[in-house]
Amino acid sequence: MSNEETPNPAPDPTAAPTSRPEPQTGRQRLIAGLWPPRVTRAQLIVAVLLFGLGLGLAIQVRSTSDTGALRGARQEDLVRILDELDDRTQRLEDEKARLEDQRTELETSSDQAEEARKQTLEKERQLGILAGTVAAQGPGITLTIGDGAGAVESDMLLDAIQELRAAGAEAIQVNGVRVVADSYFSGDAGEIEVDGKRIEAPYRFKVIGKPQDLEPALNIPGGVVQTLEKEQATATVARSQKIVVDALRPAERPDYARSSSQ
Repeated sequence: MSNEETPNPAPDPTAAPTSRPEPQTGRQRLIAGLWPPRVTRAQLIVAVLLFGLGLGLAIQVRSTSDTGALRGARQEDLVRILDELDDRTQRLEDEKARLEDQRTELETSSDQAEEARKQTLEKERQLGILAGTVAAQGPGITLTIGDGAGAVESDMLLDAIQELRAAGAEAIQVNGVRVVADSYFSGDAGEIEVDGKRIEAPYRFKVIGKPQDLEPALNIPGGVVQTLEKEQATATVARSQKIVVDALRPAERPDYARSSSQ
């Protein structure tokens, strides 16, 4: 047995070289770690919540960045609007004080029955004015709307009524038709009806209320007057210390409602 080491065989020059994987760059290792994504249930829930939060913030920013109707108003217009709001608040305070005085009179009057009768008659008169069953007079304004282009729609006249009511109008009639709480405007331009009665231009509103509140309510930026002028209509407002609203509505007895005191 020989102690000599067996020599290593010489490499075969015709054999194919053994392939070794090339080392990856840092970018390749990063991409291999991120793709394909491995999304867990918790990560998916967090992603949905973050999307909802981002959408809500976007909507909030959009809503707060919208230009308001009064953003471009002049300083004097804004001051007039604030004065109008103060006047409305004062009217409510005055009404509250008046009702408290009536309650005190009822509680302290030596002849409570007579006092109650007087207040009942006064309340009946006031309700008659609101219902349009009695004539009324007092300070107010006359609004005249000319429609030469035939573009004034019924909803524009209804907007004017709503603005006047919000400003404290107590009695209104339009072209001889008494306007009350359940009045309605219908028809297209040139064929407008109030409570089923046809009215034609010019449309003349007789309104009883505080002139200092009624006129500014119609002339606010983007209000009734500006809207009508955009439709090539004319709108003029005249104050007066005596406006007569004498168009009447028949007193109607309700079909089903009855006083709870009966």
